[in-house]
Amino acid sequence: MAQWWQILLGLWAVLPTLAGDKLLSVCMNSKRHKQEPGPEDELYQECRPWEDNACCTRSTSWEAHLEEPLLFNFSMMHCGLLTPACRKHFIQAICFHECSPNLGPWIQPVVPNGQEEQRVWGVPLCQEDCEDWWRACHSSLTC
Repeated sequence: MAQWWQILLGLWAVLPTLAGDKLLSVCMNSKRHKQEPGPEDELYQECRPWEDNACCTRSTSWEAHLEEPLLFNFSMMHCGLLTPACRKHFIQAICFHECSPNLGPWIQPVVPNGQEEQRVWGVPLCQEDCEDWWRACHSSLTC
């Protein structure tokens, strides 16, 4: 959990100087994201770091924690069971994607089925987080 706070603090400290306030406190235009970030006092487990200012709803945070998350039409268990520590890293990534209001620099337009939506692309991952994720998942299978 500490590594996620480090990422958030880094974004909070650097982004205002790089791009002004327009990249902070914004939500993606997506069917699961709120129009504007705001408090969500009942976010579930790994999504709680964003309770004070979230782009996700309680329902989305709950779905991120399901054994078979419905969010991306993707099963974390499509190649077998993940270890609990590995699964936690995937859930943290989903919560970051769904809840963070500070993904502005990486938001890009997408046009699925003729509807204007957005996605994030190229969000950096710190080496320490990557190594932690590898240690947690090295014995799990995912494709």
